[in-house]
Amino acid sequence: MKGSKILLLIVVAALITSFFSFDLGQYFSLEFFKSQQAEIDNIYRGNPVEVAAIYFGVYVLVTGLSLPGATIMTLVAGAVFGLFWGTLIVSFASTIGATLAFLVARFILKDSVQSKFGGKLKTINDGVRKDGAVYLFILRLVPAFPFFVINLIMALTPIRAWTFYWVSQLGMFAGTLVYINAGTQIAQIDSLGGILSPQLIASFALLGLFPLLAKRVAESLRANRALRGHKKPKRFDSNMIVIGAGSGGLVSAYIAAAVKAKVTLIEKHKMGGDCLNTGCVPSKALIRSAKYLSHIKRSKEFGFKEARADFDFADIMGRVHNVISKVEPHDSVERYTDLGVDVIQGEATIASPYSVEVNGKTLTTQNIVIASGARPLVPPIPGLEDVGYLTSDNIWNMQELPNRLVVMGGGPIGCELAQSFARLGAKVTLVERFDRIMPREDQEISQMVMQRFESDGIDLRLQHTAIRFEGDSENKTMVCEFQDDEVEIEFDEVLVALGRTANTKGFGLEELGVNITDRGTIEVNEFMQTNFPNIYAVGDVAGPYQFTHTAAHQAWYASVNALFNRFRRFKVDYSVIPWSTFTDPEVARVGINEQEAKDQGLDFEVTRFGIDDLDRAIADGEDHGMIKVITARGKDKILGVTIAGEHAGDLLAEYVLAMKHGLGLNKILATIHIYPTMAEANKYVAGEWKRAHKPERLLRWIEKYHRWQRN
Repeated sequence: MKGSKILLLIVVAALITSFFSFDLGQYFSLEFFKSQQAEIDNIYRGNPVEVAAIYFGVYVLVTGLSLPGATIMTLVAGAVFGLFWGTLIVSFASTIGATLAFLVARFILKDSVQSKFGGKLKTINDGVRKDGAVYLFILRLVPAFPFFVINLIMALTPIRAWTFYWVSQLGMFAGTLVYINAGTQIAQIDSLGGILSPQLIASFALLGLFPLLAKRVAESLRANRALRGHKKPKRFDSNMIVIGAGSGGLVSAYIAAAVKAKVTLIEKHKMGGDCLNTGCVPSKALIRSAKYLSHIKRSKEFGFKEARADFDFADIMGRVHNVISKVEPHDSVERYTDLGVDVIQGEATIASPYSVEVNGKTLTTQNIVIASGARPLVPPIPGLEDVGYLTSDNIWNMQELPNRLVVMGGGPIGCELAQSFARLGAKVTLVERFDRIMPREDQEISQMVMQRFESDGIDLRLQHTAIRFEGDSENKTMVCEFQDDEVEIEFDEVLVALGRTANTKGFGLEELGVNITDRGTIEVNEFMQTNFPNIYAVGDVAGPYQFTHTAAHQAWYASVNALFNRFRRFKVDYSVIPWSTFTDPEVARVGINEQEAKDQGLDFEVTRFGIDDLDRAIADGEDHGMIKVITARGKDKILGVTIAGEHAGDLLAEYVLAMKHGLGLNKILATIHIYPTMAEANKYVAGEWKRAHKPERLLRWIEKYHRWQRN
């Protein structure tokens, strides 16, 4: 067997080498054909069967050896044999040649590749066994994919040779027809003026449109395959059903109602979702109270001999819930009902792509938008369930401030709550397995926040990994691994803040067959569609970002695409996504940071401005932090911005606007900023960039000019 493989490889290599050594490619050009067209036509008229047979054999050989020239040969077939016979000959010759290349590659390579990489290829193999014919058909429809590459790659998969043959013939037929048609028009060209003939222009226009048409056909096939077996109702109760009334769901419903669609919004818990009830709103309310207390502790900095505050933790939490109540009307059932949304309180189950069950009723719909959000990730650490734990969901029910609080996780949620509880008087220990908190940010930004945390009395335990919990409800201990040793940390309460996991279970996704990614989120395309064309997903359940504002951003695309896809669809734009961590100092970012720019090997520059030099920051006693702007080297194009300091999230908005609309630092520098404001820092960092790029040679000539003027 091994000897046969080597012999076949030698033969194939010899044939390919001969093709290039003898410069046979010169005969596979349009110029050569046009120069010989009259003679070829005469030979064909005298010997049509022989010419067709020779052409057929050469075509099979060219495609079987994956040699260049198949495209020209296809055009020539149209010119010589005409549309019908040319299409028939090329259709079979191309498929047989492709299958020959497939079989040769399979014989030589498949066993060795699968034995070496079988484990890594398991997912691909399983997918090909299940849907290989569909994948191949879609690839064959789009000529943008080099067919010889498809032949070789598919040979390494478990797809059957007969399946490969008939799917290839069917999938390549439309493209073959288009090319043959173009060839029939090329045959009519007698002069350069013939190039502008309407028939030829139409043929090549069809060639250009074919990939787009093929893509539409492929999408239609994929959609029909997903919806097969699900009966489509003759009429629908609504144009859209939205599951989940968080940010993504609310915006989806709002947009649908605004364009007068019939929309039903289903929420099983509270309107407003996590952001209003357990996330953004309550955490920012707590942060504000904690910051007020920190200012009282800094009273001497503001000219006061002494200041103090008496408080009960229960009152602080009472304020948090009052803030939620004040924001609640923005997301209330009453508001959305007034907007025209049919709001249902209940637990939804997706029964089919066209129906949702809730409260014992089945509602039919043209489209479904899933906005089911996410929940705190709780790892299966031994003993954690026994000692009890807090998350960002239930921490708002606390009425007593814990004396000793352990926070697991140095990401945004962990950092914000750790600092707030420390400022309120808890002894906080923050446990993080990395060597710094906020690892997504630049090293110097993380260091800046860590210094403030230490001044707030937070005990930072970096490079600590929790391995188990011990004790009971009265005496609790976390055991961590640190530098190959075990470290014990005693606590009264532990807050698990290790991220969030998407809510994808319990409402019909698995039964229906909606695809889930390796990250546990719903798999969506650039239009926010799932593998079912009329089911969309937005927000935390879809990813890739878990921010309230990105959920709202995605919701626009999902709603518009769902309601108007037969006219136009919009690809979701993730090019400029900002976010902020509301610690003190606040950290806000858009685009890449310095760390990511280095990792990507970009040619970039960093421009800094220290907020400690800003007049308004000095007056406010908040003269700390910095702005870092990443630009393309030698240009003012903004690639990313990180701000650490007071109101960083507010200051970032100017850069988000600039990046979204292609404005550079020169435009920011030319914009008037009110004095004295924190926003002036944006102009000053642009000034720093300009100073670093001043035209030295021109300035030397100007200096000489002024000297001449003085003399």
